[in-house]
Formats: sequence, structure tokens, C-alpha cells
Amino acid sequence: MTPKPSYRAKKSLGQHFLRDPSVVRRIIRRSNFETDAVVMEIGPGLGALTFPLAESVRHVIGIEKDSRLAETLKDRLAHKGVKNVTLFNEDVLKIDFREKARFSGGKIQVIGNLPFNISSPFLEKLIQSREVVSRAVLTFQAEVGRRLSADPGNKQYGALTVLVRYHARVSPLLEIPKEAFYPRPKVASMVVELDFTEPHGTRAGNEEAFKKVVKGAFAHRRKTLINSLRGAFPQWDPERTLTAIIKEGGIDPGTRAERMGIDDFIRLSEILESFFDKVPASC
Repeated sequence: MTPKPSYRAKKSLGQHFLRDPSVVRRIIRRSNFETDAVVMEIGPGLGALTFPLAESVRHVIGIEKDSRLAETLKDRLAHKGVKNVTLFNEDVLKIDFREKARFSGGKIQVIGNLPFNISSPFLEKLIQSREVVSRAVLTFQAEVGRRLSADPGNKQYGALTVLVRYHARVSPLLEIPKEAFYPRPKVASMVVELDFTEPHGTRAGNEEAFKKVVKGAFAHRRKTLINSLRGAFPQWDPERTLTAIIKEGGIDPGTRAERMGIDDFIRLSEILESFFDKVPASC
């Protein structure tokens, strides 16, 4: 275990610095990046992952929101003569992945120890940028990692699970004890691989409708599917119309969203999409 960093972490940015070299080595090894890869690192901080990563791949694009950390890391990189790292002092939720992908001339891969408070919005942004991101190796709170890899019927299975796994194959790589970070977080972490080259085999005809249905179905987890969807689509007759189209899809209206697979949501979204065209606007 390396000494505690002299830099004081900013709670507002959710900063936790990885300081266990053995964990860093395991992350790099499990990430299995090819030597010719261009990898974007989210939140490089003081460079715990950046330096060994730069030794393993062709180019590293670092995105660091904290301006003081960015300057410190730039100085450290220059001092050690590391020339294949390009560092940007930017907010990862506001960057243009396509513009950054120009460094590879094609698709990039992503790695990062994400601030826990941006996990969901970052995943949404990553999905939107999947045309230029082939794979991501990300460290989340262990609870988020388990949620992403949960199967139907598991209480951790939810809208985030379905929407991410529709677009990428999810593979848990390793768990990290909270002692590996400074300051120590309250919970353990998990490194998860998202492979956007292997999305779910069946595709929805209208992905916006699919997304709406998934979010609506999980809006009230303790309620049945029919009751949860009533809130998402209040313009439909809850007793007749909505119930009828759910049954038409071969799905029990009394089931709960957590028991439905991705294909179930795809089928349901396609039926609801066609229903939009048939129902008067006043309904």
C-alpha cells in the first residue's frame, strides 16, 4: 500500500484515490488492452492508473475535472518523460467523445474510477457515444456493479440493468476493498467491463420507445407492470386498453418488471409503439 496522497480529496467531486499498487496491476491485467489501443481514462487523479496504463497502450487520453489535479499530473508526466498521454481539464459529462476519438482514428476504449455520484449519467452518455467507444472498464460502487450484472428475478435488477445490457455485454472483473482507496469510501467497489461490440442480439424497432417502456415499467418497483405503466402512459384507459396490449404481447399484466427479460421489454415496446399510431391524441 502506497502512502496517503498529499492532495486533499474534494468531497464535492466524489474523489477517492486508488493507492494500492497490487489492485492497479490487477485492473490493468484484467482490462486486457492491446498494445496499439487508444484508451480514455476518466478521472486520472494523481496518475495511479495513468502511468502503468501509458506503458501498456499506444496513447492515453486523460479527462480530469479538477484543475489542480490536472496541473499536478501534467507536471508529473513531464518529469517522468511520459509523452503518450494527452490530458484535458474537462468535465467528462460535457465532453464530446467523438471529438476525442480522433486521437485513435477510429474507436476508443475507456477506463476509469468513476466518482460514485456520476455513475448513472455517465453510463447514459457512454451509451449515446457507443459508435466511437468499443469497450469500457469502469470502477463503480459494488452495489452498482452487481446491479449491472443482475439477472431477472434478482432484486437488484432494474431499468439501468436492462438499458445497459441492451447495448453492451456486461462482465464483472474484480471487487476492490474500500481500504484500497484514500479517503476510504463507505463501501467496496467493483470493476466492470462493458463491451459495446457485443450488444443484446435482438434489437428494438424503436429504441426511444424501448427506453420509455423500460423506465416506465420500473418507475414503481413494488407495483405490478400494469400499475407501473399507468403512471408512464396516463392517456390510455388503464382497465381496458393498456391491459389488452400487454396481454397481446404474451406478458402477464400482473407480473413485475424485475421478472421480465430484455426480449420481453422489446416485445412490449413494439406493441406500445404501434398503439401510439392507432389511438387518438385525446385518449
